[in-house]
Amino acid sequence: MSFIPTGIDQYKSGLTAPATIRTESAKLVRAGFIPLVDAAVLIAASEFGFAAREGIQIDLVKDVSWANIRDRLAFRQFDIAHMLAPMPVASALGLGSNPSPTIAPFMLGRGGNAITLSVELYRRMQEKAGLAGHEDALTNAKALKLVIEEMRAKSEALPVLGMTYPFSSHNYELRYWLSAGGIHPEEDVKLVVVPPPMTSDALSAGAIDGFCVGAPWNMVAVSREVGRIVAVKEDIWPSSPEKVIGARPEWAEQNPETLSRLIVALDRAAAWCDVLDNRRDLAQILAEPRYLDVPFDILHRVLMGRFTTDPNGIERTVPDYFTFHRQGANFPWISQAQWIFSQMVRWGQVTYSPEAHRQVASAFRPDLYRSALGSRADIPVTDVRIEGNAEDDVFIDGATFDPEDIRGYVARSPIRNTGAGTTDQSDV
Repeated sequence: MSFIPTGIDQYKSGLTAPATIRTESAKLVRAGFIPLVDAAVLIAASEFGFAAREGIQIDLVKDVSWANIRDRLAFRQFDIAHMLAPMPVASALGLGSNPSPTIAPFMLGRGGNAITLSVELYRRMQEKAGLAGHEDALTNAKALKLVIEEMRAKSEALPVLGMTYPFSSHNYELRYWLSAGGIHPEEDVKLVVVPPPMTSDALSAGAIDGFCVGAPWNMVAVSREVGRIVAVKEDIWPSSPEKVIGARPEWAEQNPETLSRLIVALDRAAAWCDVLDNRRDLAQILAEPRYLDVPFDILHRVLMGRFTTDPNGIERTVPDYFTFHRQGANFPWISQAQWIFSQMVRWGQVTYSPEAHRQVASAFRPDLYRSALGSRADIPVTDVRIEGNAEDDVFIDGATFDPEDIRGYVARSPIRNTGAGTTDQSDV
């Protein structure tokens, strides 16, 4: 059998077969995942031989909720897991019903989330604000504010919006988008937890009026003619941390060579996934019932950043809707863990303290990332930076985030937790 190309430029040639390796000598790593496109790097590492080349056999186990993923990792049913970036931060702070210590030595890329509202709610926004259908995310948020004001005046029930988990990028991005439009997430809407594969069904049944979730479930809602996409992750903050590889610290300490080789395999798989010519093959694998069980054409369009936002056929192209490897997409920035912490403080999930600030820094592990991949030119030499300070990496509200001034950052947020809201933060 032929070996996998090792140079990033060579990934364009595709993969013909995994590296030659004795199966009996491979290290078994059991990995949990949720059926989302952003599990692609982990799935590709297993399916296309990148893990095998490093002497690793990945046993992929599909699960239905983030709470299950968290618990099964904690109870040693998994060695590693596809996890929400805020989950290791929450664990470091002792938040949640089972805050088992978890570290994140590898990010699974950027992008993939979107905010979808019911067709009925969006049409009402169009009527109230005169939307033509091609407005930007901030304009859509402001239009929703007008509708909510009308609902209050008419004593109507306020919108119910779903997100996948209390400690998730989806929760914080949805809140950030709402706040940028002048909507208070604790007072003007009700937020509830809905597992990703159930979001489209919940919207169709009228149980929720919208949601923030990862691909492909926003596009599935549009294809079923029940949803309208009003914002994508890149509109809110392009570098917003999304999914990570989570591991228990003791497993990492007991298996340093395996973890290092796993990071190498994931790095090569991520580079392969970033080549557009490979995304047809990637979509075919992801479409299989054992993974996402979603039509190939939806997945391929999503991976190419081309999707329909509205049942009426309005199209949008986002070239970097998924970035799996480029621009340091796999580097676990400590400053991004601290931004997550700032959102937890902003929305009353935790109180700021210098000790908590230090604990958060232990959740993301750039040291393990560098140890595995060496001193490549594309690997950052620092762990912390000012976020939202680059021309191509701005927050929707124009703010910047200095990880050394979290209290000031939260204090400057015009909308933040008041201590009494309508958020259902039950830990499912």
